[in-house]
Order: sequence, then C-alpha cells, then structure tokens
Amino acid sequence: MSQLIEERGLFASIRDAIRGDTHRDFTTERIGRAITLLAIPMVLEMSMESLFAVVDMFWVAHLGPEAVATVGLTESVEGLLYAVAMGMSVATTAMVARRIGEKDREGAAGFAAQTILLGIAIAAVCGIAGVWFAPDVLGVMGASESIVRNGAGYTRMIFGGSAAVMLLFLINAVFRGAGDAAVAMRVLWIANLVNIVLNPLLIFGIGPFPRLGVLGSGVGTTVGRSIGVAIQIYALTQSKSRVAVRARHFHFDPKAMRRLIELSLGGVGQYLIGMASWIGLVRMVAAFGSVAVAGYSIAIRIFIFAILPSWGMANAAATLVGQNLGAHRPDRAEHSVWRAGLYNMVFLGLVAIAFVTFSVPLVSLFTSDAQVIPVGSSALRIISYGYIFYAWGMVISQAFNGAGDTFTPTVLNVISSLALQIPIAWLFAFEFHAGPNGVFAAVAIGASLYAVLAIILFRRGTWKGAC
Repeated sequence: MSQLIEERGLFASIRDAIRGDTHRDFTTERIGRAITLLAIPMVLEMSMESLFAVVDMFWVAHLGPEAVATVGLTESVEGLLYAVAMGMSVATTAMVARRIGEKDREGAAGFAAQTILLGIAIAAVCGIAGVWFAPDVLGVMGASESIVRNGAGYTRMIFGGSAAVMLLFLINAVFRGAGDAAVAMRVLWIANLVNIVLNPLLIFGIGPFPRLGVLGSGVGTTVGRSIGVAIQIYALTQSKSRVAVRARHFHFDPKAMRRLIELSLGGVGQYLIGMASWIGLVRMVAAFGSVAVAGYSIAIRIFIFAILPSWGMANAAATLVGQNLGAHRPDRAEHSVWRAGLYNMVFLGLVAIAFVTFSVPLVSLFTSDAQVIPVGSSALRIISYGYIFYAWGMVISQAFNGAGDTFTPTVLNVISSLALQIPIAWLFAFEFHAGPNGVFAAVAIGASLYAVLAIILFRRGTWKGAC
C-alpha cells in the first residue's frame, strides 16, 4: 500500500510539473518534490531547444552539402550570441529567484525589464551587423563563393532574428527564476512546433508556400522563435504571473543594470571558456584523422543527450538556491543542492554503467563504419568514467550561479578546462602516445577535478552572501 501511495505521489508530481502552478512556494515545498516540479519542465524545455538545430539540419540536409555548410558556418558564428544570451540568463535567473524568495515581485519585475532592455540592445547591434556583413561573415569562416552567393540570405535572416533568440533565452530565464518552469517549457514546445511545420513547407515550396531553399529554414526558424517570444511577452504581462511586468518597469535603472552586467560577464565567461576548451580538444583529436573526429563527435552527441535530465536538476538547484537565499533560508538552499546532487549522481551513475556496457551498440546506431565505431565507443566509455563527478560539478556550478556568484564557476572553468584539461590532453595524447584516448581521458579527468574543487569551495559557504 505504501508503495502504491508513493507511486501515485510521483505521478502526481510529474503531472503538476508539466501543468505548472504559479502559486506554489518553493521555499516551503518539500525539497524532493520541489526539485521534481522544477526539473521536469526544465528538462523538456531544453529538449525542445535542442530540437531547433536537429530539425533545421534534418531538412536542410536534403538540399546538399552547400546548404548544410551554410547552416553550420552561420551557427558557429551565432554561437557567440548564444554564449551572451546564456550568460545573461544565468544572471537573470539568479536575480529574479532572489527577489521572488524575498517576496518582492515588484523588484523581480523591475529586474526582468532591465534584462529585456539590455538583451534588445545587444541583439540590435548583433542583428544589424550580421545582416549588413552576412557575406563577409561566411567568407571569413571559409565559405566558397558559391556558398556565400547562395547562403547569405539565410545568414541575414538568422542574424536578423537575433532579438528573438535573445529574448527566448532571457524571458525563459525569468520564468525559471520565478519558479514558472512549466511556462518556459510550453513556450519552447509551441515555438518548435511552428519551426517543424514551416521548415519543410518553405524549404521545398509545398502547397502555396514559395520554394526558398536554405533561406526557408532561416525564415521558419525565425518565425517560430518570434511566435515563442510573443507568447512569452503575453504570459509575462499577465497579472497572475509570478513576475508581472508592466510598462512602468521599462525605465533605465543604473544600479540593477550594473549588477546585471557584472553577473552576466561571469556567465558569458563560463560558456566562452567551455567553447574554447571544446575547440582545443577537437583540434587535438583532428590530428589523428577524420575517423577520430567522427568517433568523438558521435560520442559527444550521445553524451549531450544523456545529460539533459541532469541539466534540469542542476537548473532546479539554481532556482531553489536563489529563492531560498532570498527567503533568508541559506541552510535549506544548501540542503537543496546536496539533494539535487545526490539525485544527479544516481542518475548519471546508472547512465555511466549503461554507456560502459553498451558503448558499441550505442555508437553503432549512428554509424556503420567499422573504423569509427571502435573510436566512438572508446570515447563514450572513457568519458563515462567521470560521470559521477560530472553530476556534482553540474549541480554545484549552477548552485553558485543561482546564488549570484558567477565568478567562482568561471575561475573553476579556467582552472579545470584551460589550465588542466587541455595540457593533460596534449600530454596523454602526444607525449604518452595514447592517441585520441588520451584526449578522451582528459575530458573525464577535467570534469572530475572541476567537481572536487567545486565541492570544496561550496562547503566554505561564501556563496550564501553573493547577491
């Protein structure tokens, strides 16, 4: 009987998580249930976010290699805008969560407005520059004259929609900080559904729609994102919203803007460092040939897919830390982090066992190349050895961010990714002649060292007074 009640409680929590509840107080809710209610919609939200790129590439691939190259080259530059948007999202979630915890919804709305103003300003600069210099952007990235000639329209469309990209990230960060994770999830569902429907219609000219080729992908994506932003704005301006933004909130607040920029710089730094480390590791793997790159790329795709639930738990921890610190309950904030870390460790521990045991069949789902499969399975197996540490590193990193301490994770990223991971990868791969396996081992070692350092610093408790 007790097991049946427990199962019903779990199903009820899942149902409530997807449905959402704007009146729930996460500073008093049971910690385990609070993590569930926040993590589930966050996981689904990120799954929808990743589908944007998957859907675009799926349909564009039917147009040939030049169209694929156009999308790939444009997205590589757009990654800088993503880094800024994600860095600002970290700051936004932290500050909104703190204000909600303090029961200061007016302050949360004011900070949300400052975030939107700054996001629009940055997006305007990026958008105008991207539209104006689209051919040059492709040229600098090494595109052929044919790609520049046929793909510049796509690049212009994508950068012309910079405001939609920025606001999707930032307003959803407001919802997450407020505890309205289900709203953020639904926005991405609708935006992605529009993208899925419009892309093939506009790319191939189905029915009354014009055949736009690769440009159609840019139009479909931008329209989908823009509709998502329109829904966000509608939800954000409703009186029942946890953070109800009004026209009066849109005035320049020097103090709030300065704090937003300070926190955002740390958040942006974390993502830029991660990108730099990724590029460095790929460059080293590339020294061993295209087979090694292909195997590593497949392993990383499987790895990223597997950690989506973990990011949901990590982001839930960030929201709970911010809100509980705002409610002057630092001990509960800390307990929330340890609980989320434990859940994450169990989950990724099971994933690691599955990946070590079934690495070959999993990689074989993505390729039948007899040379690529051993490299990819080796990469997946070796990286999995660091999963338990990675689980803690993700949660505690986001806990620091949720507390408003974006500096500590940035420093930890510099130490673990640039000062340790890259040199270790080079030493193992080239000096110890371990080949690509040396790079794979460095990924696991770097993630493990990050987690150990993060736990040590987190236990000091200085993050409790970050905001």
